[in-house]
Amino acid sequence: MMAQIQQEDKLNLGAKKFSMWIFIFTSVLLFSGFISAFIVYSGGRGHALQVIMPEAFRYSTFVIIFSSVTLHLASKAAKTLQIGKQRMYLWFTIILGVAFFAIQIYAWYVLAFKMQIFFSNPNASRSFIYVFSGVHLAHVIAGLLVLLNAVFATYRNIPQVRNIFKMEMASIFWHFLDIMWICLYVFLLLNQN
Repeated sequence: MMAQIQQEDKLNLGAKKFSMWIFIFTSVLLFSGFISAFIVYSGGRGHALQVIMPEAFRYSTFVIIFSSVTLHLASKAAKTLQIGKQRMYLWFTIILGVAFFAIQIYAWYVLAFKMQIFFSNPNASRSFIYVFSGVHLAHVIAGLLVLLNAVFATYRNIPQVRNIFKMEMASIFWHFLDIMWICLYVFLLLNQN
C-alpha cells in the first residue's frame, strides 16, 4: 500500500515538474517574441533605444545573481537534511528577490522622472525597456510565490521527498529568472545606442 502511494506521488510530482518546464518554455517564447518585435521595429525604422541604461539595472543584476547563489546553498542544505540552513538561505533568497524587484522599480523611476523616458513616447523602441523589465517582474512575483511555498514547507512536517521537490521547482524557476534577466539586460546594453 505504501509503495503504491509513493509511486502515485512520484508520478504526480513528475507531472508538476513537466508543467514547470512547459511554463518556462512558453516564457522563453514570450520573451523571444518581444525581442523579435524590438528587432523588427528598431531595424526597420532605424530606431535604437538611444538611451543609456540606468545603473540600477546593473545593481539589480548583481542582486539576482547573488540570489541564485543563496538558492543553490538552500538546495544543498535541503539535500543534506540541514533544514535550518535551508530555511535561512531561502529567506535570504526571498529578501534578495524583493530587493531585485525594488531596484527594478527604482530603475523605472530613473527612466521616467530623471531621464524623461516614458512607456509612451515618439521613439517606441524605448517602450521595450518597460516591456522587457515589466514582464520579467511579473515572472519575479511568481518566482517569489514559489520560493515562499518552498520556505513555508520547511515549517511543516512534510516528507523529505516533497521538500526536495519543492526546492527543485523553486530552483528551476528562479535560476530561469536569473538567466532570463541577464540575457535581457545584455540585449538592452547592446542596443542602447
